[in-house]
Amino acid sequence: MSRWRAVPKAETLERGCGGAEPVVGVAFLEGPAAHADGRVFFSDIWNNRILCLDASTGQTTVYREESGRTNGNLFDAQGRLISCEGSEFGPGGRRRLVRTDLATGQVTVLTERYEGRRYNAPNDVAARANGQLFFTDPCYGDRTQMELTHESVYRVDPSGVVTRVLTQPAIQRPNGIALSPDERTLYVVDSCPIAGGNRKIWAFDLNDEGEPSGQRLILDFAPGRGGDGMAVDVEGNLYIAAGIAHPRHGHETNEVPPGIYVVSPRGDLRGCLPIVEDVITNVTFGGPDCRTLYITAGKTLFTARNEIPGWLVHRRS
Repeated sequence: MSRWRAVPKAETLERGCGGAEPVVGVAFLEGPAAHADGRVFFSDIWNNRILCLDASTGQTTVYREESGRTNGNLFDAQGRLISCEGSEFGPGGRRRLVRTDLATGQVTVLTERYEGRRYNAPNDVAARANGQLFFTDPCYGDRTQMELTHESVYRVDPSGVVTRVLTQPAIQRPNGIALSPDERTLYVVDSCPIAGGNRKIWAFDLNDEGEPSGQRLILDFAPGRGGDGMAVDVEGNLYIAAGIAHPRHGHETNEVPPGIYVVSPRGDLRGCLPIVEDVITNVTFGGPDCRTLYITAGKTLFTARNEIPGWLVHRRS
């Protein structure tokens, strides 16, 4: 376990990651997911849509209007797009987890209620090769609309059964989520923007049934802005989108500048790729060799090259 340490803004990631360059500018971006065919899907939450970048041409198009305020996106083991429809930045949030078959366009609702109550705002999702999905359900928006009394992490089994696997007090407000390449460790960003709230990265052991245990702290970003989304490379290192240049309230500082923080599975900070825009939200790997980082930050999608390839469940060897 390690606490965050300051990294000079000119420093880039160790082992060969160059600077990031803007690809497209829009509004509040989130949830990048890179398909094996080169398309990169990402959410424009403010404008309630999912956009698609064709990396071969640089052209960006609208993939889905009326996206249900989609936040996180991910491709599952079969290459289907999993989307977390949330409830932030305006009306129209559907507060559910859906799956899209890109070949047919068919959308399947995986879950929209737990014990008869609507979810708060599904935020991010991780997928196992066996078909299990894990998603986070915080509430960063209007808390008067909460039907649940908790902010939790859920597992969706291939059978469709939904199980709440993590909640308070073990975590405060779950945000980003990811799996290790061997799918035996579940990582959760615990980002609670209140006085004394967690800005922590947790790790949990995961058994065959998808039950987490053995909670341990990987990194604590406090008192700065903590992590949001994250990705994992083939060596198990975490790439965490975190930090802010201009604090939004009295409960966060600019002590953690915006960037992609590379952290080993033991919690050792290996480096930082500075990002020049607030608010950095998420990151994924893509490209033909899985060495391209796609980073959402405020109104911009950035790209950067990395020496170590990323791990993606739909592109596992």
